Amino acid sequence: MKTFIVLIQILYLGNAFHTAPKTLTSQRLSAVGSNAVIKLQTHLHSSTTSETTTSSTTPKKLSRDRYVATNRFQVRPNKSAAFEKRWATRKSRLATLDGFKYFHLMRRVSLESSEDPLDGEFGNYVSFTVWDQKKDFNAWRRGDAFKEAHGGTSIAAFLSTMVSSALILKGAPKPAFYDGLLFQSTAPDVTPELVDGWRNVEADGINCLPAECFVACNQFHVPAENSIAFEQRWANRDSVLKECDGFVAFSMLRRQVGGGGGSHGDDKGISGTDDPSYVSTTIWKDRESFNKWREGNAFKAAHGNGKETVKKSEPLWIKPPTPIFYEGTLVISTEDGA
Repeated sequence: MKTFIVLIQILYLGNAFHTAPKTLTSQRLSAVGSNAVIKLQTHLHSSTTSETTTSSTTPKKLSRDRYVATNRFQVRPNKSAAFEKRWATRKSRLATLDGFKYFHLMRRVSLESSEDPLDGEFGNYVSFTVWDQKKDFNAWRRGDAFKEAHGGTSIAAFLSTMVSSALILKGAPKPAFYDGLLFQSTAPDVTPELVDGWRNVEADGINCLPAECFVACNQFHVPAENSIAFEQRWANRDSVLKECDGFVAFSMLRRQVGGGGGSHGDDKGISGTDDPSYVSTTIWKDRESFNKWREGNAFKAAHGNGKETVKKSEPLWIKPPTPIFYEGTLVISTEDGA
């Protein structure tokens, strides 16, 4: 009975809506990716949002630039290649759907060989999908394309998906949904080959797929009363990130939690409890590009380690930020980027 319940959870929660953990490095990169915001004119909440305003000069939460859907997976030991094969060979037409912007599957890695990237409370794989608007995501998950991608077209396909998931995954997937703030990206030099809206790659289930990008994240646990100040602080940062070699995309992700959304999330607030309420996410062409930025002047300037002294502000989070790192594979992107 317990196995059956886990299987049901896997199908319900883990329908892989195309979807971070204790510190992976002893080197505290307190805001990895925090350089990632150029000094942007930020979009404040408009009359179409749920926010109410009292004055045009009152600071407000930032408006959403993108909608980001993630799913976190704990893959069993020695099952990584099999898990990646399932993704590589799945039936999906994601790239043909209205509002789709970007996708990759992330496998967690460490910066130091002594650390175990598979040991993490948030799982060792994350699917990461960027949509232009939340309504585009909702249209996908309610349509036939979602059913096709998740084995829901027949009873046989349903049972096959359940059994396969139970053999590869440890527990049910954990979806998480975000408002993508301060989004910026570059157009890719080339776009990967697609067949009917999905990647066309060889996957043997024995060897892991090659890395196609490197992702640096930083988790912030910000209490709700500090959320506006936190967002405004990021919005007013200076950065030359877009000028750095190998930069692909950046976003500050604001977690959506609370009433009514079920496993699909909603837009009612953020939380500073177990899961991080904000995650800065920077995508690089490869690890070499990330290391070059981290060791260069752009990183020092963004983090107050340059020649000029940067005035330190009081932290707005309840505990130090936690950096985590991934390799991305099965990248799908529009021609203009994420």
